[in-house]
Amino acid sequence: MPVSLDEAKLIIEGAVERAEELGVKVSVAVVDGGGRIIAVNKMDGAHWAGTYGSIGKAIGASAFGRPTGEMQEQAFTPTPSSVRQMSGEEMILGQGGIPVIRNGFIVGGCGVGGSIPPQDEECAAAGVKRLMGDDYIPSIY
Repeated sequence: MPVSLDEAKLIIEGAVERAEELGVKVSVAVVDGGGRIIAVNKMDGAHWAGTYGSIGKAIGASAFGRPTGEMQEQAFTPTPSSVRQMSGEEMILGQGGIPVIRNGFIVGGCGVGGSIPPQDEECAAAGVKRLMGDDYIPSIY
């Protein structure tokens, strides 16, 4: 079952709460297992470009089923680079995206943009854990 709108709202709430704790302004995007947008939220005062970053990271996490920070080093190798190109170059394989995995299936992704990459990923992880629980392991690998 894909991430529902209500679940996307929970993910966003968790990510925004963590951003507030860190004192940063971010955008948060949640996509389904096919990388299509379910919900996007830009915090007041967040830079507009972070919105695009959050969407791209959510799509990347959904596409590869692992945190996008783990994909950074491989981003320009043949397979990830080709997938990115063939899908319209909309995904970002930089730190800040966390997949949503249920029963071994990728059902969505959360991406955060607008802060420094480690904080983006921390916020995305907090959002997904709000939905999935603190013991959640964000990878199918």
